[in-house]
Amino acid sequence: MSDTQFDVVVFGATSFVGQILSRYLFERHGAVGGELRWAMAGRSAGKLEQVRAELGEGAEAIELITADAADGEALRAMCDRARVIVSTVGPYALYGSTLVGICAETGTDYCDLTGEVQWIRRMLDAHEPTAKANGARIVHCCGFDSIPSDLGVLYHQQQFAAEHGGAASRIRMRVKGMKGAMSGGTVASMMNITREVAADPKLRKALANPYLLVDGQAKKVRQPSVNFAEDDPKAGGWAAPFVMAGINTRIVHRSNALSGHAYGEGFVYDEAMATGRGNGGRMRAMGLAAGLAGFFTAAAIPPTRWVMERYVVPKPGEGPSPEAQRKGFFDLRFYGSDEQGHALVTRVTGDRDPGYGSTAKMLGEAAACLAELPKDKCEGGFWTPSTALGEPLIERLQAHAGLTFERVEG
Repeated sequence: MSDTQFDVVVFGATSFVGQILSRYLFERHGAVGGELRWAMAGRSAGKLEQVRAELGEGAEAIELITADAADGEALRAMCDRARVIVSTVGPYALYGSTLVGICAETGTDYCDLTGEVQWIRRMLDAHEPTAKANGARIVHCCGFDSIPSDLGVLYHQQQFAAEHGGAASRIRMRVKGMKGAMSGGTVASMMNITREVAADPKLRKALANPYLLVDGQAKKVRQPSVNFAEDDPKAGGWAAPFVMAGINTRIVHRSNALSGHAYGEGFVYDEAMATGRGNGGRMRAMGLAAGLAGFFTAAAIPPTRWVMERYVVPKPGEGPSPEAQRKGFFDLRFYGSDEQGHALVTRVTGDRDPGYGSTAKMLGEAAACLAELPKDKCEGGFWTPSTALGEPLIERLQAHAGLTFERVEG
């Protein structure tokens, strides 16, 4: 697969998601001698040894690499040994920038599970020319944000084109069902964004731009956004804001731009939580919207943010039990239409909780898929899951990671 020592190195293997990811790779590929040559990396040799020991018999053959997120020399040595670095070390705006820069410089492929759109924009501005020159494929957002959304839209458009001969000009993604705790790392990233906004008021306007990750002078059309309870007859009920919409929609629009506007220059896309019909659906939508608004209001105020971080929200490294992860799931519906009135509904489902179990499996398959991707099939630069990995990743996710992609109705 590569003349480097490892196909994949898991950087941050001692983090909560990193441990789940390492177990997934061990159970799927073994330690050595399998189709995927992989290693575990982190800043503490002792913790790495403990995580490896907990994987069970045979795991002692997994090589450990000690590297700190701030140690450029150690990160460069790690990159020199790997084809792909998969990083779980977040918040990425605090701990991820040095590694992305070194991957771009060394031509090392990279993927992560960030949902920090402002950080992705900074990495694009700082490192995309270098990544292109050196052949490094950088693929952010390979977890619950934003693989189900990004690949879900790709799958929907493929089905729509097969049925109607063209692209859906409008897609609504609605979260029909979901069970799982919010990741401590995700919460930490959200808290960090509120700090950045407080320090730089201009950032608030940038974050509101649905085309923040789209480069060039492409046509930009007004994009809807569900910010409170909203009647949603096209999706069969009421809708409430979805906390991941801010990153997922930006990734989908970047995918459209990178693919030469395969979905159309006027493509419209939004995401929301489906809460059901009638007064019950309306009340649930209002409750979800109020709760989300309250969370961000409290997070924006330093004293209440401190209380939340100390006593309320999960901390990085914390997460649900393996049993709770197995009981989690997600069910996303994509309602697409075109200007001629054609319509199609598809769905993407996952069999584990979104933020941990499913995310680790998605991230593992994305890293392995990227390691197998020939350089002549995808040049260096900053890509999205659908534009870099596309159908091969959909096949992997369905075969190994508990995801399904299917049509619901015509």
